[in-house]
Order: sequence, then C-alpha cells, then structure tokens
Amino acid sequence: MQDALPALVLNSEALPRHSMDETRSSQTNPASLQAPANTGVSDERLMLAFSQGSSEAFTELFSRYKQPIYGFFRRRLAEPVQAEELTQETFLALLRAATRYQPRALFRTYLYAIGFKILRAHRRKAGFRATFFGQRNSAPDLSRQDATESGLWVRGAVEKLDLLDREILMLREFEQLSYVEIADLLQLPTNTVRSRLFRARTALRNLLDPPSLPVTRVAMQATREPAPQPIAQKGKRE
Repeated sequence: MQDALPALVLNSEALPRHSMDETRSSQTNPASLQAPANTGVSDERLMLAFSQGSSEAFTELFSRYKQPIYGFFRRRLAEPVQAEELTQETFLALLRAATRYQPRALFRTYLYAIGFKILRAHRRKAGFRATFFGQRNSAPDLSRQDATESGLWVRGAVEKLDLLDREILMLREFEQLSYVEIADLLQLPTNTVRSRLFRARTALRNLLDPPSLPVTRVAMQATREPAPQPIAQKGKRE
C-alpha cells in the first residue's frame, strides 16, 4: 500500500499544534515523551508524544502498523483498494482522536479497536447497498486472494467457521492479539474467547483434515503392488 498518510499528517490541521520543543518543555518528564524514529521506543510513548504534537512519532507508528492494519482489512474484504482506503481511514481516525488518547491499554489494542469499528461501519454500508441497490456484498474472493491450492483450501475452511469463531481465530492467529485484547475488542469475557478459540481451532482442524483412504483400502492397494525381487548377484570369475 502507498505511504501517503504521514505526508498528509504533516500538513493536517487536525494535528496538535504544539511543536516538539513546546512538547518537551511542557512535560514534567520530557524524556518519557521524546519520540525519535527509534524501534526501542514503545508504541504507547510514541502515541503520547504524538498527542502532544510530535509528527515524527506518528510517522513511526504508521511505519510500524501500516502493513498489519492493511493485512487486517485485506483478510476481511474482497478488494485491495478497499483495504487500502480503510487503512488510511483508520490512521486518520487515530489522528483525529490523538488529543483524547489515554494509555489505559496497549496501543495496538486501541488501534485495532478503531479499525474494527471502521470495518463494521463499512460492512453495514455494504449490506445496505446489497439490500437496496442489488450490489454484491464485499465478501472475500478466495480465488483472487490466494491462487495456490493449499491457500484456497485453508481460506475456504476458515470461511466455513461460525462468524464469531472465525473473527476470534483470525485476531489470534493473524493479528497475534492476546486473549485479553480480543476480549476487550469484541466485548466478550476472556473465558468465552478461550472456549470459542478452542472450538474454532478444532473445527478448522477437522475441515483441513484431508479425506484419507481407509486403512483396509491402503492395505489392499499395497498387496496389489508386486514386491521388489532381490537381484541375484552373479558369481565372480576366478
């Protein structure tokens, strides 16, 4: 996907108007909010620095999460263009909400919650268009997302899972969210997330289990094949 958003942010009126120097001088602990493009700085500190006016902090966050968020949408939408648009929309929403950010949870949970809200809004709009205008809903097109036989097999099996189970499985396996993060995101008890994830994995394992031949048939086929005959060695001439 294109990396156009940070340039947009640098010129956006929605960006907090404090400069980097003003941010540092206005905090009791300046070092805690400095946000160089450094992988050693936590997401939460970067977001706090951005909420105080650091455009560099936003650029670093965008660099870290542009592909994971795009992948989040791409696995749930039919068109790559739609995934790109919703990715941009997610970061714009993050931009607008920057001044209200409070580090009560991990930043990635906060960001995925924004993305999930945008996805739900998109699905509602798609459902409305499908109902009233006869437009096809934006369900993933498996043949276009992965052309390999194994990829199609896995995606087809995932699509057969219960909707909630599928979402929990994808958040856990693809987005690598913890049980607590998934529970917060979907507003479910943590034990429910655990049990439904177990059920989803079990169902997926059963769906992916290839239709193997019965043992008796395998044994019969084995008996039909001629056994290899030992090769007689000729005696050496003396």
